Amino acid sequence: MTKGRRIGSYIFLIIASIFSAFPLYWMLASATNKSTDVIAGKLIPGTYLLENWANLIKAQKVGLAMWNSFRYSILMTVISLFVCSLAGYGFEIYHTKGKDRVMAVVLLAMMVPFAATMIPLFQMFSSAGLLNTAAGFILPTISTPFLIMMFRQSARSFPHEMIDAARVDGLNEFQIFLQMFFPTMKSTYAAAMTITFMNAWNSYLWPKIIMTNGKSLTMPMLIANLKAGYVTDYGSLMLGVTLCSLPTIIVFFLLQKNFANGITGAVKG
Repeated sequence: MTKGRRIGSYIFLIIASIFSAFPLYWMLASATNKSTDVIAGKLIPGTYLLENWANLIKAQKVGLAMWNSFRYSILMTVISLFVCSLAGYGFEIYHTKGKDRVMAVVLLAMMVPFAATMIPLFQMFSSAGLLNTAAGFILPTISTPFLIMMFRQSARSFPHEMIDAARVDGLNEFQIFLQMFFPTMKSTYAAAMTITFMNAWNSYLWPKIIMTNGKSLTMPMLIANLKAGYVTDYGSLMLGVTLCSLPTIIVFFLLQKNFANGITGAVKG
């Protein structure tokens, strides 16, 4: 690559980075400005952060929403990783043609939009008495075809000789999964954890349907409530958006290296 092309590439990447980071900067700056300044498009951070915070906690139950979002997201992440990794491991390690057909049906489920199953799911969960419960939030998405496929792809690189040796040493199948497969797939688990936590944290439609009382408020629902009135306080709204975005940003930056390795490993497998 010539010097001119290298400089051009750097300029392009700098411009692309600015455009990518600008929405985040504008969100943070708007959280410190008055509503009128946000509407006017003010880009410089202001001094209205404490007032926006006071208005936000006065209008909405921020602590309750944060607690519910963390609780539901962590529960869903832990259970989903266990179920999907166990399913992906089983599909690959105990491979048969029949399981390939089952896996094909599982992958076809990815093509069914959630809107098509939303009403039957609500009727089923309502009849089961699972409205306003963590189980109602978690169960519909506890197992996703994408995560099962990702863990299955990763399991293809897991040496079967280790499994045979472990069986000779007296380990049962579940012990092999926990003590041998789980530690060697940390990058895949990190990638799956990032995806699942973000999806659970940002979930809005299903919690809005299944959570019918104020005690089950989550952060995305809180943001929607801030826009529901006749007059919107955009300063408080942007502060709420900032608080809602921070956990997913922190999780991604903490796990970004493992996330990239996990996705790459799943594809290569």
